[in-house]
Amino acid sequence: MFNELIKEITRDLEVNETRARGRADVAQSNFEYAVGFILKELWRNSRSIPPTESSINLRAGYYSELRRYKDANLTYRQVRAAFDGLLHCRMIEVTTGGYFLRDERRGELTRFVPTDRLLERFEGLEGHPAILLRPDLDAETIILRNRIDGANFDIDYEDTDKTDRFKSNLKKINQCFLKHWADLRIKDKQVDELAERINQHDNKEPIDFSRRTLVRIFANGSFEEGGRFYRGWWQNVPSEYRKYITIDESVTTEYDFSQLSPHMLYFAYNYQMGNEDAYDRVLDGQHRDIVKQAFNAMVQSKTPLNRKPDKINLDGLDMGWPDLRQRILDSHKPIQHLFFTGVGNKLQFKDSCIAESVLLQFADQNQAALPIHDSFIMRVGHAGELEEAMRRAFYGEFKADIPIKSEVVIERIAIFDEQGEPRTDEVIRDDREHGQWYDRNTQWLSQRGK
Repeated sequence: MFNELIKEITRDLEVNETRARGRADVAQSNFEYAVGFILKELWRNSRSIPPTESSINLRAGYYSELRRYKDANLTYRQVRAAFDGLLHCRMIEVTTGGYFLRDERRGELTRFVPTDRLLERFEGLEGHPAILLRPDLDAETIILRNRIDGANFDIDYEDTDKTDRFKSNLKKINQCFLKHWADLRIKDKQVDELAERINQHDNKEPIDFSRRTLVRIFANGSFEEGGRFYRGWWQNVPSEYRKYITIDESVTTEYDFSQLSPHMLYFAYNYQMGNEDAYDRVLDGQHRDIVKQAFNAMVQSKTPLNRKPDKINLDGLDMGWPDLRQRILDSHKPIQHLFFTGVGNKLQFKDSCIAESVLLQFADQNQAALPIHDSFIMRVGHAGELEEAMRRAFYGEFKADIPIKSEVVIERIAIFDEQGEPRTDEVIRDDREHGQWYDRNTQWLSQRGK
């Protein structure tokens, strides 16, 4: 049905064009692809929590640069024609104009939203975009970045046995994810509350259920730094809502490496951390989250950080940044010399290898383990296996044990009972409160058999 909508709108755009002659076959194919690409982005973003703007790069040179990270079917000329056509036919409207400052190597993308006219056509579609629009498993998933003039940029690289292995492993993991359906089981009346919560958080992007696969992003132009897994929708869920994540409509458990960064830092350099919590020891158990943020910033930084990082909020703390910085150094004297050396990016590579090991183990079993940097979410029936896999993976990197904590997050409510019969009246009433979750899971079950 969505493909039919793409064809209809493509025909509408062509009727309103003022071209003297038709496009060549390749150009026509690229034009139709560009229309579909933009419409898919608009549909996904209209169904995210909260609904959000779409963005597009309208700089001509962008589509010929860094081809590794580009969709080969998108060309500037046809993307521009599709975008201008949608504007002309009043299918979209621009909210923010884009620009690019070549000398400063920075700019902003053009942002736009569907008009009410296009939204009405989306509302007439059956199904959810996250279920009907499958991710491209052949798109580039290994991203290398470097810091240039104070900003991070994607850069090209030569494929090696190592990068090929990274890609092959991640493709196996992503294939496993697409065989399962992860969702967020909140009541319909809570959706607006969650949307507002995300809008208030500078570091949270909207929850887009179509983002069901991962990429790995490496740092500082090196495949020995960074390498963490990103872009799964569950990674944008605020921590207080993670307890509502389901996998294949089942209860989940989250297992978390305890004090991962401090443990890695101490173990990597053969120091003893002791039994006292690495963060609580700084301010006698107070303001733990702030201490954790500051600790990690100091580990990541290559400079002394004499000024407070912008993302750290010290409101409510009865001291300034210099005092907090010194308290952390004093509380971790054995590793004091390792702060401000940039060692954090190397340790991130270590923890990404730990994560890869865990994810691969379960992908081989066709079980989804959703990573959130230093924790994993799985169906509760695999809790023991998950804990053991995490311990084994960490020991493989550091030859040491690490504490792991867990939380069972919700009660299981299946769509059908064990005999395949519809739910009881009581559960059906509960489903009415969780109508959006129920609809998505029902659609997933229906599509899975096709």
